Amino acid sequence: MVLISFMLFSMFFGAGNLIFPPFLGQSAGEQVWLSLAGFLLSAVGLPILGVVAIAKAGSFSALAKRVHPVFAWLFPLLIYVSIGPGLAIPRAGSLAFEMGMAPFLPATWSAQPWGLAVYSAVFFAVVFWLSLSPSKLVDRFGKLLTPTLLAIIVLIFAKSLLSPMGPSAQPVGPYAEHPAFQGFLDGYLTMDALAALVFGIVVANTLRAKGIEDKGRLSVYMISAGLGAGVLLGVIYVMLGMIGSASSFLGKADNGAQILTSVMGYLFGPSGKILLGVVFTVACLCVSIGLVTSCSQYFNSLLPRLSYRAWVSVLCLVSMAIANLGLTQILAVSVPILGAIYPVAIVLILLALADRVISARSFVYVTTVSLVALFGVIDLINATAGDHRWDTWLNALPLYAQGAGWVMPALLGGCAGMLLDFGRRSRGERREEQPS
Repeated sequence: MVLISFMLFSMFFGAGNLIFPPFLGQSAGEQVWLSLAGFLLSAVGLPILGVVAIAKAGSFSALAKRVHPVFAWLFPLLIYVSIGPGLAIPRAGSLAFEMGMAPFLPATWSAQPWGLAVYSAVFFAVVFWLSLSPSKLVDRFGKLLTPTLLAIIVLIFAKSLLSPMGPSAQPVGPYAEHPAFQGFLDGYLTMDALAALVFGIVVANTLRAKGIEDKGRLSVYMISAGLGAGVLLGVIYVMLGMIGSASSFLGKADNGAQILTSVMGYLFGPSGKILLGVVFTVACLCVSIGLVTSCSQYFNSLLPRLSYRAWVSVLCLVSMAIANLGLTQILAVSVPILGAIYPVAIVLILLALADRVISARSFVYVTTVSLVALFGVIDLINATAGDHRWDTWLNALPLYAQGAGWVMPALLGGCAGMLLDFGRRSRGERREEQPS
């Protein structure tokens, strides 16, 4: 179970998770602990709840069927395409090049398209090889990749304690007024709850390969793995947040990658770039392997005519091709699309966890998911084709400016579903009272 928790942690912990906490730490300054508390609540809590929701429902498909059979086919497909070969896997490959290879190449080489092309070919060849045997993921992640990643991050944190950098600065922007709430929103934007829904199939299949077939035991072990991965995520986030908090004297940075680059140069000198490149490469590699494995297993169950190996090949080739578009282009497309999908996933997770109060047949699933999905589509159109023309109207929604405008549609959908449930129960009771 420790090794499976390591495996799940490394599948969650990508390069994005590496750069969010240092930026939060530097921006929050003296309020870093309050901001980290909010960050952990969403960045760790939501993924754990996602694993728990899948464990309780039995599978992602079973959970989605509570809304509608068509939704149960369409939404998982959309998530697997988006978080897999469409966006997340190519983004990881491109980011691994930007942070793990480009800094060590001559400027003329790194600027050429062939540099990224050669690197992505090698990167996805390694991903392909390590994804061919899902049953060996526990050994490869739990015994090799995850301990390597954890050891390097702990080394960086220990060095920062032995070589104190500087005091925390004054919090800036929203971190000064609402540090905990802003930290929560930062954690929400990591979007790891989507990954929790996707990785559930990998954890379940891994446990089945270890001989655990009983649904009850499978659920308990999945929840245990989620909690173990969550503890590891929380510890690493705190370390990175503290490093960012002490980095203010190095100058203001625009993102977490710049902060880590400055910190590594200060702590380790020229070798710091090499160490940081290794961290980014291992993190991106772990996430890519986890996503290729889970997406291949899903598509193999959807279209079994193509073998698992064939799907791994297809996904690696497609991801490699899209990765060559470059990180900037991938991020420009991925952010609005994932932003439209993510609220629906959160709503599904929360409803699944409230199964003692909200039954699987409740109208709440249909009304809540429908309104949140409608909001997501409108927001996506506004951010892309609409060129933000509807911002005036959408800003009227509470929390929209903070990236959580879906909360009000979700509450309205929940209330509407409860009213429909009440009406259905009332009609049923009247029928029972009528004489035969």
